[in-house]
Amino acid sequence: MKHIFIINPAAGKDNSFQNIKKILELKKVEVDYELYETQAPGDATAYIRAYCEAHPEPVRFYACGGDGTLNEVVNGVVGFPHASMSCYPCGSGNDFVKYYGGKKVFWNIEELLDAPEEYIDLMRVGNKYAINATHFGFDSSVAETMMKVRRKKIIGGNNAYTTGIVVALFKAMKNPCKVTVDGELLNPAGKILLCTIANGQYVGGSFRCAPRSLDNDGQLEICLVKPLSHLTFINLIKGYTEGTHLDNPKFDKYLEYRRGKKIKIDAPEGFVYSFDGELIRQNHFTVEVVPNAIRFAVPKSAVYLPGEKHVPNYAEEKEIINAP
Repeated sequence: MKHIFIINPAAGKDNSFQNIKKILELKKVEVDYELYETQAPGDATAYIRAYCEAHPEPVRFYACGGDGTLNEVVNGVVGFPHASMSCYPCGSGNDFVKYYGGKKVFWNIEELLDAPEEYIDLMRVGNKYAINATHFGFDSSVAETMMKVRRKKIIGGNNAYTTGIVVALFKAMKNPCKVTVDGELLNPAGKILLCTIANGQYVGGSFRCAPRSLDNDGQLEICLVKPLSHLTFINLIKGYTEGTHLDNPKFDKYLEYRRGKKIKIDAPEGFVYSFDGELIRQNHFTVEVVPNAIRFAVPKSAVYLPGEKHVPNYAEEKEIINAP
């Protein structure tokens, strides 16, 4: 099998390309591998799709960066049965891999190259795919503000997230939209604080919004928080961060939690949502689960978070997975 490391040079604080190259050389890895350094946003997806169209042999791609790089590799691999993927997380944000126990699980290159593959689900909006989460309302307001101020003095840089929170507390506590899950309208009043549609468990770096999520059960997790006061927000945020909100009676009147396959969102013009971290402006859209969409290599040392039982869905095409 061919192993190709897709490296985002802008990810993380260090030069990821040189680091990964040194690791592979020092380990004297005896596999057929290549390193590809991305040139611009979207380049990873375009490169992978072009490679897969030209090479029908088994190949595994590794997303070396953050969640944005992971998303680009997902959109490159999907639809090519002979291609699989994994990741070497070295970006500032790596929410999806927390499902498997965190970044360190994927840092052992030798174990990663030998990792067994399993089928996992994806979510789709139109012809674009996401592996971790779609979220909107308070969260996307924070992200939108961060993008606007990140290069500004004082309120930007390391303070951009705090600035985003402060702005959202003033303008994003009651967000107009309706969320329908498999035909059931979750919020007849037409307002939300926030909503997350998850395949993974974490968003925003530390918020365990979907603690019961499984990435291979053919369903998505929908966590909708209704509008609430600033004081209630402050009192509940710790439970939402830790992922205890589903079992906490304090959340009962503010929370709607479902599993579903098709989630329809209807909102006013100018509505913004985050799709694996990419901000998209669209007011009517449908998020659908795509079961068994890709093969994802998970190191044997993975430790799944407490919650629903994850049962690996190993690929049946053993001749492809075990190909030399």
